Amino acid sequence: MLRIGITGQNGFIGTHLFNTLGLYPEKYQRIPFKKEFFNVEKDLDKFVSQCDTIVHLAAMNRHDSQELIYETNISLVTRLVDSLKRTASNAHLLFASSSQEERDNLYGKSKKDGRKLLAKWVEKSGGIFTGMVIPNVFGPFGLPDYNSFISTFCYRLTHGKIPEIKTDSEIFLIYIGELVSEILHKIDSRENEIYYGVPCTKVATVSDILNKLQSYKQSYLDKGDIPVLDSVFDRDLFNTFRSYIDHKNYFPVKFMQHTDSRGMFVEIIRSGTGGQVSFSTTGPGITRGNHYHTRKIERFAVIKGKALIQLRRIGTNEVLNFELDGDTAPAYVDMPIWYTHSIKNIGNKVVYTNFWINEPYDPEDPDTFPEEVQ
Repeated sequence: MLRIGITGQNGFIGTHLFNTLGLYPEKYQRIPFKKEFFNVEKDLDKFVSQCDTIVHLAAMNRHDSQELIYETNISLVTRLVDSLKRTASNAHLLFASSSQEERDNLYGKSKKDGRKLLAKWVEKSGGIFTGMVIPNVFGPFGLPDYNSFISTFCYRLTHGKIPEIKTDSEIFLIYIGELVSEILHKIDSRENEIYYGVPCTKVATVSDILNKLQSYKQSYLDKGDIPVLDSVFDRDLFNTFRSYIDHKNYFPVKFMQHTDSRGMFVEIIRSGTGGQVSFSTTGPGITRGNHYHTRKIERFAVIKGKALIQLRRIGTNEVLNFELDGDTAPAYVDMPIWYTHSIKNIGNKVVYTNFWINEPYDPEDPDTFPEEVQ
């Protein structure tokens, strides 16, 4: 079992890498990291000495002072190298650099110089080093106005604000899940690579991305329809968009009821992407679910009975509670990726639930991971 530590564990890439490592407990042991370790030598040394592999992600990405960005990022690398020396560590080092290495800014220079400093240390120590030069990363939970223009666009569109294009240029992109897969491959292969250019998986202009996101807002956020998702990129971009919705206040969404002498009719879903529809009955006091998905789009529609749907983002403690009454107001809640979720019958009659998911169930690749909501 590999013992893996991640500096910058709570950042955008770090969170996704940490959570993904947690899917394979038989293969990887996660060594917890706190940013305060950089300020206390004994704590940093203890962390370093426990690791077979260290992924160095900690960095300052944005600040009004370019000089402070450079000084901070080089200082973090230097402190890590000093700890490696003190502990005589022979850990495999992976460094997250940026495609901005070749641009005329001090952030890019800090990444390039930091990569070279770590490579120089490993050359002397006889260890293994992987310098990953990464294109523009996007995905769920990135900070708007910090991690990615896509994060900024998604946040603004889901919070009643207008996105603005500052420069409509062509961007080389990689989805966070794809980047994490690249990192895991490099961890497993343990090969020396001073420079590894992580390939982008999508090239698009800023305006192309904004047009897609605006269409997601119009079809999904405004109407409740699942948009046409023609590619893996579209699915990943849509899941990214969904992650910025204020779930607590947006859900549950009540269906429009069409009632006449025959009874009541509701449209459960309009989808441009196909998928699988299923139906369940749940007895009083019974709970279903307590699992999460990393790519699937899923809708729970309560048609009859009283149910409690609960969501909790992986790695956090806040639980979102949604009470639905299918007898008086049939409604739905969509499951965000990386949120464990459950549905419980809280009434005294059977609950009827209709489930839609964007891909048929595949027992060889279920994308379903058990974890209790509470």
